[in-house]
Amino acid sequence: MFGLQKATQVTSDPDDLTTLRWLAEQYAYPTRPSSAPCLARPHLRVNMVSTVDGAVTFDGRSGELGGPGDKAIFRVLRALADVVLVGARTAVTEGYGQPAPDEVFAADRRTREQTPAPALALVSRSLSIPADFGPVGHSDTVILTCRTADAERRGALVAAGATVIDCGDESVDIDRVLDLCAERGWVRVLGEGGPSLLGTFIDADVVDEVCVTTSPTLVAGDAGRIAHHSAPGRKHPMRPATILTDEDGFVFTRWTRDVGGQA
Repeated sequence: MFGLQKATQVTSDPDDLTTLRWLAEQYAYPTRPSSAPCLARPHLRVNMVSTVDGAVTFDGRSGELGGPGDKAIFRVLRALADVVLVGARTAVTEGYGQPAPDEVFAADRRTREQTPAPALALVSRSLSIPADFGPVGHSDTVILTCRTADAERRGALVAAGATVIDCGDESVDIDRVLDLCAERGWVRVLGEGGPSLLGTFIDADVVDEVCVTTSPTLVAGDAGRIAHHSAPGRKHPMRPATILTDEDGFVFTRWTRDVGGQA
């Protein structure tokens, strides 16, 4: 039986306050405890962008695929999150800065007892992160790695003021990463890629939501898709929860875990 779920059109102005607040209502995280004794597994939401034909980058960067509406969604998702979890290589390639407070959502974050801005967690098995990369020495940034990571690189990052935390022995254990998030009260987790990290999330079956911006373009080429992993693929059922579009032709979908579906 086919059902028609119409897309809601929103303005693509990333500074329109009415739209931003409406988006925050649509993307609100489910309520979860953030303190003992009832620490819950964090809710992991992932935000990605791709073209109509599935390319995740253009000229090597995902940022080349976005538009004003995508920037508005990006802004809102960060304003709702406790921590931004991202692969270090993606963060360096995309030129990440430290997440900053957003005055539009400052009062809402205080009401939810959140910090003024989300923390930043960089995931890196190799620790191939330039020591002068902007967020490295910030007090609200952590680098999540494994015990066998290169000792010389670890030393350089620590000397630059980095907080380096081992979450596994020979690789980064995603369950340990989420345990760490829970311990720090980061129950609203926003994953921002890249494809390898999302593939690891999927393989570990820890993804609760996927937010996908579809750019109204076709690019072909050899760009990858939003997730990949070396292990054989498995089906993880999801359901469409939100479908939005804007006047620029972008489509924004939010998919949630289908707890009743069959893998």
